[in-house]
Amino acid sequence: MLPEHIDVPLPEWPDEPLGPQHIRCRSIAPILQRIGDKWSILIVMMLARGPRRFNELKRLVEGISQRMLTLNLRGLEREGLVSRRIFPTIPPKVEYALTELGESLCVHVTGLGQWAEASFDAIQAARDAFDARNGEDDMLPFGGDRA
Repeated sequence: MLPEHIDVPLPEWPDEPLGPQHIRCRSIAPILQRIGDKWSILIVMMLARGPRRFNELKRLVEGISQRMLTLNLRGLEREGLVSRRIFPTIPPKVEYALTELGESLCVHVTGLGQWAEASFDAIQAARDAFDARNGEDDMLPFGGDRA
């Protein structure tokens, strides 16, 4: 790779290591971990279409276990992105919906999804070229996700 390929100027990017003055950067890491994980993004995308019941979400988010769905919904609720409404019926009906904050995240999640869709062929070509040069590496993250 040529130096000009990686020497990209970043405005206002700190040259020094992050210190105590950048404590806010460290404090948002857990938020980015929560909203950036695979299941949370899919759950937010499904709730963007409107309120859903638990089992409906479980069917829509392919491959998620009941435990993972429960943990992710609770985490999203804790972050203020999802609301949980219990209806006084027998058995109790529980419905999940995006909050106003969750809806504001949805704009960005949708943009990320659109980018991934538009970039899919280019990313697949890059993977194929990398694998042809280096052989497939089981140690790479997301290595076995052939479409």
